[in-house]
Order: sequence, then structure tokens, then C-alpha cells
Amino acid sequence: MPSSHPRSQLDPARLRIGPAVTPMAFVRAMVEAYQARGVRPTRALKLAHIAPEDVREAGARITAAQMEVISDAAMRELDDEGVGCFTRALPWGSYGMLARASLSSPHLGLAIKRWCRHHSLLTDDVRLSLEVVGDTARIAMHPQQVVQNPSEFCVVSVLRNIHGLASWYVDSRIPLRGAQFPYATPAHLDAYRVLFDGPSRFDAAHAAIEFDASYLTLPVRRDETALNQMLQHALPLTVRSYRRDRLLVHRVRQQLATQPMDAHNADDLAALLNVSTRTLHRQLKDEGASLQTLKDEVRRQRAMDVLLRTNRPIKQVAQASGFRNEKSFIRAFRGWTGRSPGEWRGEQAP
Repeated sequence: MPSSHPRSQLDPARLRIGPAVTPMAFVRAMVEAYQARGVRPTRALKLAHIAPEDVREAGARITAAQMEVISDAAMRELDDEGVGCFTRALPWGSYGMLARASLSSPHLGLAIKRWCRHHSLLTDDVRLSLEVVGDTARIAMHPQQVVQNPSEFCVVSVLRNIHGLASWYVDSRIPLRGAQFPYATPAHLDAYRVLFDGPSRFDAAHAAIEFDASYLTLPVRRDETALNQMLQHALPLTVRSYRRDRLLVHRVRQQLATQPMDAHNADDLAALLNVSTRTLHRQLKDEGASLQTLKDEVRRQRAMDVLLRTNRPIKQVAQASGFRNEKSFIRAFRGWTGRSPGEWRGEQAP
């Protein structure tokens, strides 16, 4: 989604603030869109302070700010918010219209479904859909018969756009479980670790991003005023970096319950959740929780369930509850109940 700030007075130094991780390949795709229309990209490159000779450098990178500027200029000059991605241009305001059409949805799941459905009114080249399998939600992008597989620039643009909009709708970080792409592994593979915060797979049948389906039940928290403000400064291809994850506590409990030994310490748990250990602790604190408290809650419930429903030896109960040894489990259980696991089990017997 484009912004509407004037670009002519931007300070070149400000455009280069932050890491240069966006591949120049995306700029080349926009330059090719200009060439296909018989238009020169000179002004757009100048506004973004990208030298024409740098566009041809295979390994060159630009900052997010430079990408915003050249995307904004290209969309305006070509009157195409798809910037050449589709056989039919998407006139200025198209993606804002999609966002507005989904804004009244009560929850994220319906908002995404509406966005995907309305996207098909803009172009016949691809079909977008929301699929839910078990506890995983996936936004899939399928090419239609009129075209071959969409370009890398097109795939990244569309998936980043909908992921960013979904996060904005619910005012929460939505961590990805993974992403897949219908093309070979690009030379700038390292950029995908920034573009998509989950494992990326290439040479797939079609493009898709996956995340915890629980996010689909979150309410849409934005209104028309917020939308108008967002459209003034939305990065076209960059998902906003949200600090807050409204389902983090739920996700932590889920990991502790399903993978107790793999989530034994903060570092391991953070890796499973695709966040840094520092971010994990900070976000839990923001939610009024602590990792130790959540571990105790999950372990206690798991231990009691196993003690009640099975006749397993205490050592096996300890392992099933995420403890590395029987001694530490017995000590923790006494702290929870004032009884040893064996005593507590005996008291619960009919």
C-alpha cells in the first residue's frame, strides 16, 4: 500500500538509515516495469538516491526507506500499485480499497478472506485463499491459467502486503511458521530471513505463508480514521515490526505443553517461537507474565494429569512433565501441593 508523502525533499542521509537488506533485484523488477511501458525510471531512481549503474549489480542492496521511496514513485508514475506484477495495472488506491473493504470484519479470519476474495476483482493472474489445517493457517497464492508462475517480486510483494496488513488489523505481531515459494532459491537467500520470519522453502508448487490459526480469532482493532492515517505512511513491501504479540502467552503455553523437553530453557523456547531470548522475556513482561510462572503452570497441570490418568513411575511422570530428573520434579511438586507426587496420587485415588 503506497504512502502519500512528498518525496522530493527527502534527505539522502535519512534514506540510508538502517540496514540495507532489500535486494536490488526488486528494483530491477520495477525498472523493467517502466521499460515495458516505455517510461524512463530516472526520476524514481533519483528520488530514492539509487545510481542507475547500481541497479545492474547483482549483489547490491538498498534500505527499507529507499524501497519505500522508489515504490511510491513507481506506483504514481505508472499508475500501477502492482508495479508491473500483473497483466492488468492496479490503479492508484487499489490496495487501500482492499484494506477498507475488510475493515468492518469482526475478526482477522474474515478480514483475510474478504481481502483475498476482493483481490481477485483486481487481477485474474493469481488467486489468493485462506486455508486452515489443524492449528495452522495458510495464505496461499495460486497462479491462474492465463499466466505462468508469478515473478519473485510479485510473490514477495503480495505476501508481505497481506501479512503486514493482517498484523496491522489486529495490532499484533503475527510470527510466521514458514513460507514457501514457487521458484528456485535466489542468490539473496539471506534477505528472506528478514522478509519472512520463519523457515523458507523454495521450488514449491505455489507460494504461501503459514502461521498459528489462533490469530484468526483476534478482533480487528482498526477503524476508518486509523486506516486513513496508516495509508499515509505505509511501507509498500515491508511488514511493520510489531513488538507486541497478543498471543505470545498462549503460544508459550502451547510449546511448553507439546514440546516440554525441547522448550526446557528460555533460549530453546525463543528459538521455537522465532524470537530472541531478550524479546521473549520483554514481551512476557509486557503481558504481565513470566516464563517461570508459565512453565510452572504447564508442568503442574501436565504432572497432575499423568499422575491421575496413568500408573507410570514417578521418574517417567517427571520426564513427561518436562523435568530432567526425578529429584527436581519431586521438589517442585512439593512446592505446588505440599505433597510428594506419590502421596498426592494416593490421596486422589477413589
